[in-house]
Amino acid sequence: MTSVNSKNSVPFEASIPDGAVPLESILCTEEFRHRPWRAPDYKKENRALVALSSALADSPHTILQTLAETILNVTESDSSGVSLLTTHDGGKRFYWPAIAGMWKPHIGGGTPRDFGPCGDVLDRNCTLMFRHFERRYTYFLPITPLVEECLLVPFYVGGEAVGTIWAIMHDDHRRFDAEDERLMNTLGQFASLAYQTRASIDEFKFQVAEREKAESALRELTDALEIRVRVRTEELEQRNNEVRRLRDQLHKENIALRQEIEQTSMFDEIVGSSRPLRRVLGEVEKVAPTDSTVLINGETGTGKELIARAIHKRSTRASGAFVAVNCAAIPPALVASELFGHERGAFTGATQRRMGRFELADGGTIFLDEIGDLPAETQISLLRVIQEGEFEPVGRSRPTSVNVRILAATNRDLPAAVSKGAFRQDLFYRLNVFPIAMPSLRERSEDIPLLVEYFVERYARKTGKVIGSVERQTLDLFKAYHWPGNIRELQNVIERAVILCEGGVFRIDESWLSAESTSARADSLTATLIDREREMIEAALEATHGRVSGPGGAAMKLGMPRQTLEARIASLGINKHRFRV
Repeated sequence: MTSVNSKNSVPFEASIPDGAVPLESILCTEEFRHRPWRAPDYKKENRALVALSSALADSPHTILQTLAETILNVTESDSSGVSLLTTHDGGKRFYWPAIAGMWKPHIGGGTPRDFGPCGDVLDRNCTLMFRHFERRYTYFLPITPLVEECLLVPFYVGGEAVGTIWAIMHDDHRRFDAEDERLMNTLGQFASLAYQTRASIDEFKFQVAEREKAESALRELTDALEIRVRVRTEELEQRNNEVRRLRDQLHKENIALRQEIEQTSMFDEIVGSSRPLRRVLGEVEKVAPTDSTVLINGETGTGKELIARAIHKRSTRASGAFVAVNCAAIPPALVASELFGHERGAFTGATQRRMGRFELADGGTIFLDEIGDLPAETQISLLRVIQEGEFEPVGRSRPTSVNVRILAATNRDLPAAVSKGAFRQDLFYRLNVFPIAMPSLRERSEDIPLLVEYFVERYARKTGKVIGSVERQTLDLFKAYHWPGNIRELQNVIERAVILCEGGVFRIDESWLSAESTSARADSLTATLIDREREMIEAALEATHGRVSGPGGAAMKLGMPRQTLEARIASLGINKHRFRV
């Protein structure tokens, strides 16, 4: 800011001089308020604002001088100007950075903060009108021509009064009115924004310059450090012997191999580098950034949920919620309430409103595991969510809209279920936009050593044991076993073995895998019998058009009591209504 110690500075005293008249004797603000009203001259106001805008565009550093000249013009005054508080001394003085009219030779002058008309305006924070203020502030006497009346309004920057805008009449050819005050306030507000903008730009330029200096110094320091590091590295390399170089090379190759495996995996807890797994991960990388629906097919225990989480983490919805739902674990009567929520009083026991899983996943991803077990009624509602992005909670008549990406998984043969009428064909097509087939552990047997190492280390850390190696015979047993339960079965076997391990070498009892194999074959036989039972019941229902009891009903056709057949239909999840004509 301009210094006040210029040749044009107004001399002033440190205290009120002898003979100075009271402030009230020179104030005529009340009389000013009762002067005749004059209609606003908006054309003059617009011309003045255009002049200020042009000054801001052409020469922003002259905005205050342009403001003074504009006020001189619109108020038809003899002198006008801007007074600003000094900053170098804590605001003890006002200085005049801009003056127009008869007093223009006094640009750069100043007055005291605590004894002067500008200070009175800031103290009262309002517009004041003075008449012959040199009678109180005698340091104005040397300045000619003298003041007949002076209109001062506060000047604000950033909401804080930092000075005044003033207009002076040196004789009584014209008197100020409320329209002059309005114009000065309007122009002052515009100039304040321009002044603040200019100050912000100057500060920004200063910060940019300082940052460039710091960056230049940092670059010089970095270059010097790089040179020192390069020289030191060359010296150390020259001192290394052949054995050390070979050992370092082996260490580097080991690190590179581990990094290659990690980059191939790319996902948390998904371990392996086999071709089938790389194929799946490549598909995940392609589909993750989209919003397409994905259907993950695979046997139980192959890691379908891990793949779903990996798709979510690499999607644009990664910051949103990931909500996993096991459709097979929800009782059929509660599926709609669990997925879509319910209102208070929607059914017995619904004592309060409950948000469903879809509403919880709004803006994120929902993972529907075991999608093939959804009841027929819920399949229709799910189809509506996929097509229209809305659903109706249980007990509410108006729909709720959600923005959710749907990922689904199943270990069933959905095309076969569609053929039998157990799964809606239109829903299958909506879910099967981007199918991903998960390989079984049998198809990626080369990943078994990596998986064994991963799980042994994981469970050894949890149990506080130190296991340094895996018995070769155990690893061969793992590779030879067919793993009907896939990775989940491998994980459980390793956890059990780590708990029982008493040394630093990991091994298992060969009989474990034999027992698992026998159990798996028994489970497979049970599943076959269940599928056969389902086929027989569905054939009987189709022949009787969905009729269970009575003459010619499915119960009589199958030779079993009605209650037994009803129980088996419910247990197998058969929809008997779809067989009715």
